[in-house]
Parts: sequence; structure tokens; C-alpha cells
Amino acid sequence: MDSFEQRLNEAADRVTVALDALLPRAEGPEAHLNSAMRYAALGPGKRLRPFLAVEAGRLVNADERGVLRAACALECIHAYSLIHDDLPCMDDDDMRRGRPTVHKAYDEATAVLAGDALQAAAFEILAHPDTHQRGSVRSRLVERLARASGPYGMVGGQMIDIRAETEQFDISVVTRMHRMKTGALINYAVEIGTILREVEDHIRRALEGFAHDLGLAYQITDDLLDATGDQAEMGKAAGKDAGQGKATFVTILGVEGARDRSRHLAAQAKDHLEPFGARAEVLREAVDFILDRRS
Repeated sequence: MDSFEQRLNEAADRVTVALDALLPRAEGPEAHLNSAMRYAALGPGKRLRPFLAVEAGRLVNADERGVLRAACALECIHAYSLIHDDLPCMDDDDMRRGRPTVHKAYDEATAVLAGDALQAAAFEILAHPDTHQRGSVRSRLVERLARASGPYGMVGGQMIDIRAETEQFDISVVTRMHRMKTGALINYAVEIGTILREVEDHIRRALEGFAHDLGLAYQITDDLLDATGDQAEMGKAAGKDAGQGKATFVTILGVEGARDRSRHLAAQAKDHLEPFGARAEVLREAVDFILDRRS
């Protein structure tokens, strides 16, 4: 079997090639917008969410083309969220993944429009018959991504995150914020295969439990990186949460407490994969990759 790194890179390459074909070319009077969309979506990145979609899809034998297209839609949503997160009215970041953020490489208005356009592109990809022959399945993919990325998911979590700069939140609110802001899209990534192909309830529940715990472990690792990570290694600013007085797992639990919580969640995530046996080994390795990442 291929190594974890090989599978991760393979998924990233496949998604990048597919996205390149799906996104509009930088041509015509609107070329500046299309160029910014491509800069954001096709730039460097681990493509972790599409990778999870591909690997979870393999576990349930979902149609590969449908999984890949849905993974591309998910990556468009993720790219749009990063563009908007970096804007001066939000996190006000100048660098991401070691290069200028979209509003610095282009301008603020173009960045806003590029994020808007990537969000629209995501749902266009899912709604196309190439994603699945049955309209009811495509509708379910659209519905679940809309919920994961809207007020009940990523955007709602971002609103709580903004309020965390001026309000004191306890661990329950911080947990809710991260389950919405980060966990919802990770849940969707793992859910794609079970939408494209019907599975037994215990299989669905196992994957849901895995994604639930993995998503929170991912965000705790993010909090730890912001508190203790190296800015050059991460390719973006570090220490921003503390500087803004935000409540995070680190500020509430301390560095060691946050590490213990992430390890506990990681162990639980792996336990959820027991029904799949050795076939889920790559997803188990993904848990370790997330805990050990440096960017």
C-alpha cells in the first residue's frame, strides 16, 4: 500500500488538476477576478479536506468522479473562507502559506469578489450532472455543504470567533465555535461518500464520530500552533489569538491541557474507525499527521 504522504500528495494533485479545469480561465474583461480565484484555490496547500473526502469515499466504495468533484467544491468553499478571513475587517493577515494574501496580491474589492465567486462555483460544481446522475443526490450534497458552510457551520463559527475578541467565553462556547468554524467542513468531507452511496447506519455513525473528534483535534492543534508555533515554518503570523485576548483552548486549558485534550480526541477518532479494520489505516495516519503538523 502507498505511504500516507504518497496518498496525501496524490489526492492534492488530483484535486488541483480537477480544480484547474473547473475554474474559469483568467480571460476577458473579468480576468482580474478569475486570476484572483485561481490564485486562492490553486495555490500551495495540503488539501487536507479533499484528502479526507477521497479516503472516506474509498472506505465506502463511493463513485470516484463524484467524490473528486465534491472535494473540489469543498476546496472552493475553504479557499473562499481563507480569502475573507484574511481581510482587514476580519483577521487582517498579510501572509498565508508563505505568500501574500489575496487582498495584498490583488486588492480588497477583488478579494471580496473572488471569495464570493468561489462560493458560487462550489455549488455550481455540485449541481452539475457530472457529480451524480440523480438530482436527489446532488441536492443532498448541496444542502449539506450549505449547512456546513453557512450560519449553522463555518460562518456562524467565524461570527463567534469575532465576538471572542471582546467577550469572555467559557470552554463550552469555544468548543461550539470550533465545531462550527472548523469541524463542520471536515464533517462534510467525510460525509460526501455516504451521500453518494448509501451505507449502513453503523458505518455512517462511525464516520460521523471520526470526523467529529478529528475536527476538534484539528482546531486545538491550530490553537497550539498560534501559541507556540514558528512563524516562518507556518507561513503566517503567530501569536495573534493572545494578542487579541481571544478565548482559545490554550488560554483556557493551558498548553499542556490543550495537548492532552487533542491527544484524547485523536484516540477517540481512531477508535471510531474500528469497523473498517486495516482498510482505514491511512485515515488513522491522518489523525497523527494533524496532531504533529507544524503549519
